[in-house]
Amino acid sequence: MCRYFSNQAATVMASRLKLGVLPTFDELPSFHDFKGCAWDVWGKDDELGTINLLTPEVVARAAQEEIRLGRTVSLNWPIHFPSRPVFGRKIPSITTFGKYGPTIPVRDDIIHINTQSGSQWDGLKHYGLTEYNVFYNNTPAGTLSEGEMELHDPSEIDHSKVKLGMHNWANHGICGRGVLLDVVRYYTANGEALPYDPWTSHPITVAELEAIAKKQGVEFRQGDILLLRVGFTQKYYASTNEAKANLRGGSEKETFAGIEQSEDMKRFLWNNHFAAIASDQPSLERWPTPKGTQLHQTILGLYGMPIGEFFDLEALSELCQETNRYTFFFTSWPLNILGGAASPPNAAAYF
Repeated sequence: MCRYFSNQAATVMASRLKLGVLPTFDELPSFHDFKGCAWDVWGKDDELGTINLLTPEVVARAAQEEIRLGRTVSLNWPIHFPSRPVFGRKIPSITTFGKYGPTIPVRDDIIHINTQSGSQWDGLKHYGLTEYNVFYNNTPAGTLSEGEMELHDPSEIDHSKVKLGMHNWANHGICGRGVLLDVVRYYTANGEALPYDPWTSHPITVAELEAIAKKQGVEFRQGDILLLRVGFTQKYYASTNEAKANLRGGSEKETFAGIEQSEDMKRFLWNNHFAAIASDQPSLERWPTPKGTQLHQTILGLYGMPIGEFFDLEALSELCQETNRYTFFFTSWPLNILGGAASPPNAAAYF
């Protein structure tokens, strides 16, 4: 069972939340052997998780301070890529056709994709605490619906069928101050080679992230949306088609750099109170994970924090370097999928 705050502690926490003060990682209760259970922070019925940090005040401040030049950057990789998705996901199928034949200029598209085959947000229904079979906010996996969902009347939706779905973030929006930590440029700015291969199981440490932030002149603040450029996309463009296809080679070949699995990383992500975190890698965390250390369980299952993967951060990196600014206004409007487990991000940065 999750050791929830005592009545006295809950009262104190409620007062702190009104002042915008969140508990630290070490102040959070535990869920069995998992430290850092944030289920009490926004209440037992919460379905937004850390998106609660994106208040009107936070969004307004970010917009006022960050949108100065009127320049925009898309952060979405074309849904065609990678052409051979990893982790056994469906290969994208995009078909454009003449709706009434070749002599009438009317065309439609049919798209069949796994919502996690390319640029994506992992939602609160994507990954929970596997050993205990629960998702965020102690939601039993067996209570959530699965299979094809046919809905007819928007006013007659069974909440139990769509609980923790992507529609919650889609209706709220993931908008606020974005921060890029450009790991690749940090190591290669002076012409040096990247000291790791993004397509190997290499850990990015808290010390590295803090050093990059310091070099870029970034100071984190509550509600930031953290983006990490680790190098997958850059290497993908530089690789042969055979090498790209080989990425879909099963567990032996599916090895990727990402943030380290450590208590320090959990503490870093929670204590900085990021609203969301994303990278250009197939898995935000290094893959495969050392046994018993998977961060998806903590970030999604305990924090309720969106995880973004396969974000295209190449053009953003160039604009950040050009402007010498690594903060910007960030927007993302996921697909409004009732009960959805994930979605393409529809994300952009504004300078």
